[in-house]
Amino acid sequence: MQNIVIDCEKMKYPNTGFYFFCKNLATNIIQQANAETAKINLYLPKQEQGEFNYHRDIIATSSLHKFYMPNMDKIDIWHSTTQMSRFLPLNKKTRIILTIHDLNFLYEKSDRPELINKQLGKIQKKINKADEIVAISEYVKNDILSHLNTGNKKITVIHNGCNAPPEQDLIPPIQQPQQPFLFVIGAINAKKNFHVLPALLKFNHYDLVISGITESDAYKQKIIDEAVKNDVLQRIIFTGPISDNDKYWYFKNCAAFVFPSLAEGFGLPVVEAMYFGKPVFLSAKTSLPEIGGEVAFYFDNFEAGHMQKVFNEGMRQYQNNIDLAKMIKEQSISFCWKKAADQYIKLYNALL
Repeated sequence: MQNIVIDCEKMKYPNTGFYFFCKNLATNIIQQANAETAKINLYLPKQEQGEFNYHRDIIATSSLHKFYMPNMDKIDIWHSTTQMSRFLPLNKKTRIILTIHDLNFLYEKSDRPELINKQLGKIQKKINKADEIVAISEYVKNDILSHLNTGNKKITVIHNGCNAPPEQDLIPPIQQPQQPFLFVIGAINAKKNFHVLPALLKFNHYDLVISGITESDAYKQKIIDEAVKNDVLQRIIFTGPISDNDKYWYFKNCAAFVFPSLAEGFGLPVVEAMYFGKPVFLSAKTSLPEIGGEVAFYFDNFEAGHMQKVFNEGMRQYQNNIDLAKMIKEQSISFCWKKAADQYIKLYNALL
């Protein structure tokens, strides 16, 4: 029997992308793996065991493992689910799969080459120990090949999945726009590039709902300054972090989803918006064209006139094409956790 460990240690940070990646992927792998030939162990904080219906095969994380990782002689495969993981088995016979989500620091720290080299060095050490490398998008794969030495190791692209929203009725949030609105969700920081969005509100009557934790007060002020400059501040709503109910309500009821991000390894909010058949207006940079495909609309640059033109023409096209909403939802459904789990299971089997 194969003895496989999925590293879910990053689930100690709730409401993060790594948390939901580990939870959704591990849940589907447990459901789909052949229980007669594969034992799926989760390296997991004890308090998160309930997220997997108290799955039996748990290896509890410990802060002491940063200094000494117990020798797990009977482990055949260790799946390191993020490039940020600090934990690897001591047994050199254990095969290692490394999933890399992004190299966003290349762009976020472009003025700090010493920090970039330090981060690349850490990831290179993990690549050197890995037997297989997975990238969550072709964009990330290309970044890896451009900036790291993979030798002859294969890089497999396995896209993340998307959860279907709950079937029950959604409760309107407290901050409910009173007129048609655009929606964006993500951490408020410079790489998300949200300050270019107030210009889209000129010459129309849309509100703009911005949801997500504020990581930079200075950057939030930059968004406000742009709203004042465009005389649309009264039509911008900052919600802060929101519940799943509120997120799905905004997705379901918005006129369009706008996402001008400069650094995305995958772009899950885009997939979620498309599930509701909504028109999505995206940056033409990073992984977003790969995710939005031919059914999204793209900003080639962030000059106000260009963005307004793309938005107006895209909305006109969406309203005049009765099939487009269906095509957009079909694009979203193609990103499936069950499909991702099946691809990882095949990768596990190929290693043994």
